[in-house]
Amino acid sequence: MMELLSCLNELDELVQNSSRVPMTRKIMVDEEKILDLLDRIRTILPEEVRKAKWVMQEREKVIEASRQEANRIIENAQKELERRVGEHEIVAKAKEMAQEIIAKAEKMSQEMRLGARDYADEVLRSLQERLEKIEREIANGRAQLENMK
Repeated sequence: MMELLSCLNELDELVQNSSRVPMTRKIMVDEEKILDLLDRIRTILPEEVRKAKWVMQEREKVIEASRQEANRIIENAQKELERRVGEHEIVAKAKEMAQEIIAKAEKMSQEMRLGARDYADEVLRSLQERLEKIEREIANGRAQLENMK
């Protein structure tokens, strides 16, 4: 992410420091530098997407670990229930607690899944907006160069 931001900052700086065409809002940019920055950005983007996927996978691992913990707790509760068959209140309470744990784990799982998706979507949306801005600036720069011919 830092490398991508660095490239975007370089691109911004290149645009800001480019020579202005008198009497217009147009600038002249070094085509080779712009194309080099775009190539670097294109190289970096798959890595950013991979990182977003990694975040989602890590969240899924946490969710799975929560499920396993809930299952372990349920197994322990069931063993305890079998041991105390004659004690109806304890059995009822253990079942209630197990259901609460499952409900909490499922709720937490859903929230984490949504959070991971939202985060990945936000990262990708931000990257898309930045790239669209860069593409517009490049198109404007190229159009200006074309008009100068």
